[in-house]
Amino acid sequence: MRVALFLTCVNDTLYPDTGRAVVKLLTKLGVDVDFPMAQTCCGQAHYNTGYRHEAEPLARHFSDVFGGYDAIVTPSGSCGAMVRELYPRMGERARAEGRGDGLATALAPVVPKTYELTEFLVDVLKVTDVGAYYPHTVTYHPTCHGLRSLGLGDRPRRLLQAVRGLELKELPGADECCGFGGTFALKNSDVSAAMGADKVRNAESTGADVLCAADNSCLMHIGGTMTRLRTGMRPVHIAEILASTEEERA
Repeated sequence: MRVALFLTCVNDTLYPDTGRAVVKLLTKLGVDVDFPMAQTCCGQAHYNTGYRHEAEPLARHFSDVFGGYDAIVTPSGSCGAMVRELYPRMGERARAEGRGDGLATALAPVVPKTYELTEFLVDVLKVTDVGAYYPHTVTYHPTCHGLRSLGLGDRPRRLLQAVRGLELKELPGADECCGFGGTFALKNSDVSAAMGADKVRNAESTGADVLCAADNSCLMHIGGTMTRLRTGMRPVHIAEILASTEEERA
C-alpha cells in the first residue's frame, strides 16, 4: 500500500510529536508511510466559519496532493470528517449552484480512502494489539467528529484495552462535547469554558493520570482547562500511547 500521512495544521504547528508517533507506529506495523510536503490546510476552518467557496481551492489541492495514494491516514477526527463528510457536500452544493460536476469529480477519489488513525489500524490493518506499553491510568474522551461524523465507535477503546500496563477508566459523560468546536470557543467563550470545566471535572473523578483522545484540537482545549484548574492530569493523543514501548516510552 502507498500510505500518506495527512498531519493537519494543528498538529504540524503545535503537536509535531503526534505525527512522529503515527509514523513510528505504522512503520513498526510494516506500513511504508510517505509525508507529501505539498500538503496544506484541508479547508475545514474556512468551511466551518462560513467561507465555503474559499475552502474549495484547498479541497482541490488536497485531492491533487493525496489522490495517488492507496490510503490517507490522519491523527485527527475533525479533519478526517472534513474530507469524508463535508467534501461530498461541497461537491453537491457546487452542482446545485450550476457550477457543474468538476468539484465533485475532483474530490471523489480521496473521500473513501481517507482514514482516521484508529479506523486504519482496526479496519484496514485488522489489528487491535499494536505491541504498545504504557504503564499509566488513562481515561478516553471520544471527540465529537470521531464519535458523530466518523462513527469510530469502540475502535479507540479496543486499541487502548490491548496496551500492556494501561488501566482504562470509564469517563462519565464521555459523549458530551468538551466545548472547543473551533471558532465556537472564541465566539462563545463563556459557554466553551464551562463545557471544558465539566469535561475536566468528569475526567478528574476517574482518578486517571492521563486523558486520551484522538484529536489534538480538543486536547488543546481540555489541556488548557486542566492547567487553569491545576488538576495534575495530562492530555495525551492516542497515537503517542500506541507508539509507546518498553524500550522507547512516550
